[in-house]
Amino acid sequence: MSETRETPLAAWHKSHGASMAPFAGWNMPIQYEGILAEHAHTRTGASVFDICHMGQFMLEGENAAEKLSLAVTHNLDTLREGRCRYGFLLNERGGVLDDLIVYRLAQDRFFLVVNAACAESDFAALSARVPGMVRDISPEMGKVDLQGPKSIEVLEKLLGQDFHSLGYFSFRECEFQGKPLRVSRTGYTGELGYELYPPRDMTEALWCALLDDPRVKPAGLGARDTLRLECGLALYGHELDTEHTPAEAGMGAMLSSTAPYVGHEHAGEIRKQCLIPLALEGRRTVRNGDSVTLPGSGEVIGKVTSGSFAPSLGHAVALAYVDKEYAHHDAFSLLAGRSSLPAARTDLPFYKKGTARIKFN
Repeated sequence: MSETRETPLAAWHKSHGASMAPFAGWNMPIQYEGILAEHAHTRTGASVFDICHMGQFMLEGENAAEKLSLAVTHNLDTLREGRCRYGFLLNERGGVLDDLIVYRLAQDRFFLVVNAACAESDFAALSARVPGMVRDISPEMGKVDLQGPKSIEVLEKLLGQDFHSLGYFSFRECEFQGKPLRVSRTGYTGELGYELYPPRDMTEALWCALLDDPRVKPAGLGARDTLRLECGLALYGHELDTEHTPAEAGMGAMLSSTAPYVGHEHAGEIRKQCLIPLALEGRRTVRNGDSVTLPGSGEVIGKVTSGSFAPSLGHAVALAYVDKEYAHHDAFSLLAGRSSLPAARTDLPFYKKGTARIKFN
C-alpha cells in the first residue's frame, strides 16, 4: 500500500483543529468549524482551500501547441496567451481519462493542472502523446484557492494590484514576498475566486497572509464538494470517467477543437446514458452508486454519481447517469438504502446566484 502524502499545509491544518481524511492518496482537511458554516462563508465572504494535492505539469518545446492539440480536447487555436481553458484528456473510445485546465503561457509553452488521483496516469499519457515535452512540476509547487464574493478585495489588498480587469478564465503573473505567483481567475465553487500557484516553500506564508485578513476563513474538501455540486460542476470519478464521453456528461458543447485529438471520433457520441440533474423534496440525500428507477416500476435505469443536501437551497440535489431513452422524463425515484425518494429533473446550475462570472466595469 502506498504511503498517504501530505501537503505543505498539513501541520497547519492539524494544529488548527481540522478533521483530516485520505483523499486521492493525500491526507486532506475535510472541515474546520463545519461544512455548513464553511459553505455559507464561501457563498458570502471569502474562504481559502488547500488544493496542493492537484497535479501540475509544464509542457513546452518546438511546435508544442500543435502537438498538444492532438493530445487533449482543448481548442488551442483560439486560446490566447494569458488565458486558460477547461477540457479533457480522452482515451481512444472517447472516454474521459481526466478533466484538466490548460494555461497558455506563450506560443509553445503551456501549464496544465490535473486531478490528484489521475496525475500519474495523466503524465504517462501525455508523455506518450507529446514525448520529451512534459515535465511534472508538482513537487515544486503549491496551490491555494481563494474563493467567494469578497475574494477580489482580499487579493487586491494582499498583492497591491487591481484585479478588476482580470477576466474569467484569465491569469496574471505576479509576485508575493519576492517570489513568483500565478493568479488565475478560476475556481470550483461557482463564486468569484482565484486559484493561486506559489512555489511550494512559499505556500504556508501565502496561506497565513490570506488568513490574516479578517474576511477570510479556511474551508475543507467537504464544503468544496457541496459548493461544486450546487453549481453543477463535475467531479472526476463521479460524473466523469473512462466509460462515458464528454457529450454523455452534458459537455459536448465544449468540444470545439477541430484537431484530430485522441478520441475525437467518439467524444461527441451519446451511446447509452446521459447525465441529468435532479432535485429532491427534502433534506434527505442519496450517494454515489445509488440506483435510479422510474416511479412505480422498480426498473433500474441509472445510477447516482453525486448527491448531497444543498445548503444554499434548503433541499437535496443529485447528478445521475440514466439510460438515454429516459433522460427527458420529468420524474424519477432514487433508492437510498430501503427508501425510495422522489426526484424531479431540473436544470443546471442548481444554485443560480453564483458570482464566478461577474463582470466588473
